[in-house]
Amino acid sequence: MSAPGLLIAAPRSGAGKTTVTLALLAALRARGLAIRAAKAGPDYIDTAFHAAATGRPGLNLDSWAMPPPLLAALAAEAAAGADLLLVEGAMGLFDGIAGLPGRTGAAADLCARLGLPVLLVLDVTGQAQSAAALLRGFALHDPATRIAGVVLNRTGSDRHRRMVEAAIAPLGIPVLGAIPRAAPPALPERHLGLVQAEEHPALAETLAALATLAERHLDLGAIQALARPIPSAEAPLRLAPPGQRIALARDEAFSFLYAHILAAWRAAGAELHPFSPLADEPPPEHCDACWLPGGYPELHAPRLAAAHRFLTGLRRFAATRPVHGECGGYMVLGQGIEDAEGARHAMAGLLGHASSFARRRLHLGYREARLLADGPLGPAGTLWRGHEFHYATVLDAAADPPFAELHNAEGELLGPAGGRRGLVSGSFFHLIAPAEMPA
Repeated sequence: MSAPGLLIAAPRSGAGKTTVTLALLAALRARGLAIRAAKAGPDYIDTAFHAAATGRPGLNLDSWAMPPPLLAALAAEAAAGADLLLVEGAMGLFDGIAGLPGRTGAAADLCARLGLPVLLVLDVTGQAQSAAALLRGFALHDPATRIAGVVLNRTGSDRHRRMVEAAIAPLGIPVLGAIPRAAPPALPERHLGLVQAEEHPALAETLAALATLAERHLDLGAIQALARPIPSAEAPLRLAPPGQRIALARDEAFSFLYAHILAAWRAAGAELHPFSPLADEPPPEHCDACWLPGGYPELHAPRLAAAHRFLTGLRRFAATRPVHGECGGYMVLGQGIEDAEGARHAMAGLLGHASSFARRRLHLGYREARLLADGPLGPAGTLWRGHEFHYATVLDAAADPPFAELHNAEGELLGPAGGRRGLVSGSFFHLIAPAEMPA
């Protein structure tokens, strides 16, 4: 049995999508429904909150990075056996890159591809009747995108809510909830987004409070009724894993993992063996490849620098077996991490670069990577799609041959990136999917 789906979107970032999504997930689960959740785009932090709220693995659905057959298959797989699939949008509903129709990365692409209706979250702070004009524009902007309902967020009073509802009524789009300005519990943030779910000081209590908020301020039955069936599809992602037994760094410093990549490795017969660098654990010796995901090593640099069993074990492992690092993992493979105060913390020294947060600069966007040598991600010339999101400045980047050549989503050449040395490789590039589905 396949669940129906619904997209939670907004006109812009910061309008309350995550709050409304988590409130709905927690409340519907508390009612006994089997709920799945997905995040439109490459955000790996929100999916961990989704997993905590639903008790089921999170998922990303990215229309730019994922070939259409993979996108459809992942959505259908998530919906299988569930009662409802809620997809949380990213940024504004129509925000993406100037790409091919349906491959822009915008949440609206999922409406056309998967038939998802939209529950639009409107932040009505500082406006009343103008909210109706904004909603009218979103409803008419794209015939392939249907605004099926709206939730008003941050209403100032009952009178404020009634004024907005009266203005929206002629549009024929139902208002299915209104959340007062002071009602939602705050979700703490840091420089890459929300503080990670596993680090949240009182996540269970926050989710319970959000469930209560949804019961009090949202029409849960009417919202659930908006959802429409997810089309069936079968095109699983087939990937050659980097090894048969993969040592996978996994803790608060190494947590940016895409569930569909790990599932594809398992489907290919790989075994995943987690270990914690922060607990000073080395990669398990019986493994034949090591993967260091992204995360927040910069927040734990002194502790990692003091993790001698981890660093010694990683160097020993890399002498005979492949090691790859993504973003934060790439930083740890280098000579050191310079923190925001300029203090240098020695890292593994397996690659020649160093990373600095004393000279912060935002690097953000979709990337297509062409591998420049054979390695754990495939042979030279393999094309991957993914993204880059970090504030680190790279020092001595030319110390090693580059790992890949990057283009941005518009096809502009960004040049060489990352590094490789012996069996070690890494870059700030987060892989999401092959540019084209493997045969």
